[in-house]
Amino acid sequence: MREKTIETNNRKTICRILSYIKKYHAFLILSLLCAAVSVVLTLYAPILIGHAVDQILGAGNVDYDALKTILIRLGVVVLLTSAAQWIMNILNNRITFHVVNDVRTRAYKKLEKLPLSYIDSHAHGDIVSRMIADVDQFSDGLLMGFTQLFTGVMTIIGTLCFMLYINRPVTLVVVVITPVSLFVASFIAKKTYTMFKKQSEIRGELTSLINEMVTNQKVVTAFSMEEQVYDRFYGINERLSQASLNATFFSSTTNPSTRFVNSLVYTGVGILGAVMAIRGRISVGQLTSFLSYANQYTKPFNEISGVVTELQNALASAARVFALIDEDAEIKEAEDAKELGQVSGAVSIQHVNFSYTKGVELIKNLNLDVKPGQRIAIVGPTGCGKSTVINLLMRFYDVDAGSISVDGYDIRTVTRKSLRENYGMVLQETWLKSGTVRENIAYGKPDASMEEITEAAKQAHAHSFIKRLPNGYDTVITEDGGNLSQGQKQLLCITRVMLSLPPMLILDEATSSIDTRTEIRIQRAFQKMMQGRTSFVVAHRLSTIKEADMILVMKNGNIIEQGKHEELLKQGGFYAALYQSQFAN
Repeated sequence: MREKTIETNNRKTICRILSYIKKYHAFLILSLLCAAVSVVLTLYAPILIGHAVDQILGAGNVDYDALKTILIRLGVVVLLTSAAQWIMNILNNRITFHVVNDVRTRAYKKLEKLPLSYIDSHAHGDIVSRMIADVDQFSDGLLMGFTQLFTGVMTIIGTLCFMLYINRPVTLVVVVITPVSLFVASFIAKKTYTMFKKQSEIRGELTSLINEMVTNQKVVTAFSMEEQVYDRFYGINERLSQASLNATFFSSTTNPSTRFVNSLVYTGVGILGAVMAIRGRISVGQLTSFLSYANQYTKPFNEISGVVTELQNALASAARVFALIDEDAEIKEAEDAKELGQVSGAVSIQHVNFSYTKGVELIKNLNLDVKPGQRIAIVGPTGCGKSTVINLLMRFYDVDAGSISVDGYDIRTVTRKSLRENYGMVLQETWLKSGTVRENIAYGKPDASMEEITEAAKQAHAHSFIKRLPNGYDTVITEDGGNLSQGQKQLLCITRVMLSLPPMLILDEATSSIDTRTEIRIQRAFQKMMQGRTSFVVAHRLSTIKEADMILVMKNGNIIEQGKHEELLKQGGFYAALYQSQFAN
């Protein structure tokens, strides 16, 4: 049953690969023609060699004129064969490059369309491994398949035809022993597929660990966890080594096994041919040609056995890439989805239920009506659902029940792009791309002028530290702003929103990494920025939300209190307890 499943999966994967190759059928046809020319000429060479041998009848009995003509023909054949193989390799490389480029592009496009639930539930390193390492393995196997598989199969078929032309009884010996070689190669290939698949999975696990540790090296060092992390790495690496060793060992037995069978073929041809030559039923030149054909006939089996092994690795890697491509994308937008223009900022949340995991409730019957320009603060203990509300407003996740509307439009009936263009978001987790400071600030407004960028930086109190950088706004920062402090990175993220100033704002602990003095300045800038704009502010420091038009107090996915700051303090409830715990003597 397991072997049938593997065969079915392999067949499906091969069909998928062929569907990508079909697009480049012109290159494929030319490659096959070059392979055919190369094989025919390669197989014609032994006939010329046999004729040349027959011109040497004995000492002093050599037909030099005929020999010279044959050698000239042989030289032309060799040159044409080399040219055909060179062109074929160029075509094969081009096909492989385009196919792999298409697969990787398709995988990346799917990655951009996958729901955040997939990204959140899968190790990022494993996703990276599928996009990089697995595609590279697939590329190597595909190139080897094109280069050797086609020529190998054609060589076998062509050799049989030429041998049948020379002598049928000897050819029969070759045909009888051949299936043994095929059986050995097929048996080993089936066994190695599972091993290569396991190797790819463990490699993804190792990539995930390395990615995690490199990203958080400071935390690992701060807690002196180097030894524990090394032990994890060592354990996974040992499993990878064992899986790779098993896959490599079993796959490497293919070549010597088929070589042994092929040696039997060569031996059988030699013995039977020699007997027939002694009896005068075949010339010495024909025997020479036949032995050459026997060698050429068996050689592709060795090459194909190696290709089959590499193809098993490639198929296992391709299957992982295709599994990513086949993942369900986020829910498609309705065909009649509207483009949400500039909105006033009226937001309505009605009877919303949501959970990340089925059976584990989080948001239950959430209701909220926000008027344009209102400032809504969301507070509560960790895990109460504050950030989840933000995810639902941005439609990073869709509600399980109920609805969320903006200016009367259910957000599921408008395009995600137009919805998100109406929000400006600053999160607690900063993100900056590799590039200049200017490019990072203008990320949401690429056509912004330098004057606009500078003014936004001044409003966010980032201008002064930017000017102190080596090249000011043209300073190149590394991935995720690695050469900036956490506070500086957050100031750039705030500047990015200051530049675009959409009609609605989401500030999720936006000043969590900024010193108190700068925070006071930023809060003033936020007050100015939020005027006339609907704003959702998630905060733990309650002193920053006193001026909010409405404060929502959440606990266990429910709004348990709501009102202005002074009203909630007078109620003496959960909010009052939270506030007093932060400002108690």
